[in-house]
Amino acid sequence: MPEMPTNYKYGGGANASLLHPVIAVLMLLAIICILVLPRKYVTLPLLWTVLLVPVSQQVYLAGVHLYVLRIVILFGIIRVFTSRRGPDGRLLPGGLNSIDTAFLVCMFAQTISVVLLFREWQAVINQVSFIWDWVGGYLVVRWAVQDEQDVYRSLKYLAVLLVPVAVAMAVEQLRMFNLFSVFGGIPAVPEVRFGKIRSAGVFEHPIIAGTISAVIVPLFFILWKNGKSKFLSSIGILSATIMMWTANSSTCLFAYMAGIFAVSIWRLRKSMRMVRWGIALGLIGLDMVMKAPVWFLISRVDLAGGSSSYHRAELINEFVNHFRDWWLIGVSNSAAWGLDMWDVQNQYVNVGEAGGLLAFVFLIVLISRAFGRIGDARKIVDGDKPQEWVLWCLGASLFANVVAFFGVNYFDQSRILWFLSIAMISAVTASLPQLQDAKVPATSVVSVNNEVSFAPAPQVSPVAPKPFSPTKARQLARPGQPVH
Repeated sequence: MPEMPTNYKYGGGANASLLHPVIAVLMLLAIICILVLPRKYVTLPLLWTVLLVPVSQQVYLAGVHLYVLRIVILFGIIRVFTSRRGPDGRLLPGGLNSIDTAFLVCMFAQTISVVLLFREWQAVINQVSFIWDWVGGYLVVRWAVQDEQDVYRSLKYLAVLLVPVAVAMAVEQLRMFNLFSVFGGIPAVPEVRFGKIRSAGVFEHPIIAGTISAVIVPLFFILWKNGKSKFLSSIGILSATIMMWTANSSTCLFAYMAGIFAVSIWRLRKSMRMVRWGIALGLIGLDMVMKAPVWFLISRVDLAGGSSSYHRAELINEFVNHFRDWWLIGVSNSAAWGLDMWDVQNQYVNVGEAGGLLAFVFLIVLISRAFGRIGDARKIVDGDKPQEWVLWCLGASLFANVVAFFGVNYFDQSRILWFLSIAMISAVTASLPQLQDAKVPATSVVSVNNEVSFAPAPQVSPVAPKPFSPTKARQLARPGQPVH
């Protein structure tokens, strides 16, 4: 049985600074750009920090790890709170929505649980850093991506920045050398499993590198149709595909296939209720006829060869069997559950073990609300195919993440790209007043086909208004256009 890495214990990991001069320059440039550039360009320095800087690059100070990404996030938070509020007086576009609330509850549930579980100073420091990274990072991304144009702009940055990562991962296959290792903190020789080289690039593990690239592929289809950037869309898809393929992981390939499949069933967008019920009833039926629980279907997935899919299935099984151990405030050590159970490569299990049932439930709620918001928005813009396509691709990427979560957890800089996916959903749907607690302002700014139109609000009746019907909602969202 492999020994548990030291960084899984409080106080473990590096105990000295590690900051390459080139990385220091990139960090300073990122800080300056975040503080000086207009808000719409802030995602660029944030993304180059994610995709060009190894997460282990840090300044070690009095027992605290000040990672480069963590420092950049700090200045991003400063920029957020010193910036001018929007026209509605809110810090975030559309205000704090249901997705944000679920995310914050999930994060703070984990923080409180860990502090109560360990009751030591190192745990407090660890959770302050956790909130800094996760809540701070989410806040910066959510603030930076405010409308559909920000979505297109961020995807263009992403397409360009993926190129050097894809090249580096390809070089690992050809030369058995990771180019990013010259900065330090990343092994120079890639991992080899069952004769296959597993490229990691700038990320901490090949699974992370391949998965995060797989789940963003559906987003590049937004650029292909609506962003008027087919070239950059092609570059992004190609780079992400190379990253996924060179990672040599079944989790990555399965997430990639899930995203492409979701994009391909575009014609079923008006029948998703039937699709959801079909999936649910199918899983129930399989569970009734299978000798093992239905999640052991995961153990049969081996798309890349030499997969550890049985470990993933067993991880879920032990998570369910040990419900009494973790449901209240998580569990301090799951290694005793079985062989390699400390290696929690499952986002759902990881959140449950860290924050108990409350955190686990609100991760599911976050995903459910994100899908629900996409679905409600699609009904409102029904008939406007460009807008429907944007929403559909966002949903396809979210679905790919849902599938990927069964085989990975985002423990490095990849979390920022997960935040970006969620923030894009909030940004695209924020312009639809029907999704803002059914409150229509005096003048509604609505983005349709990337153009801004102004829709006068309906006359207010002294009687409490009824919820909008889909037909009425479409009339409000797209005045002057025929109702289909």
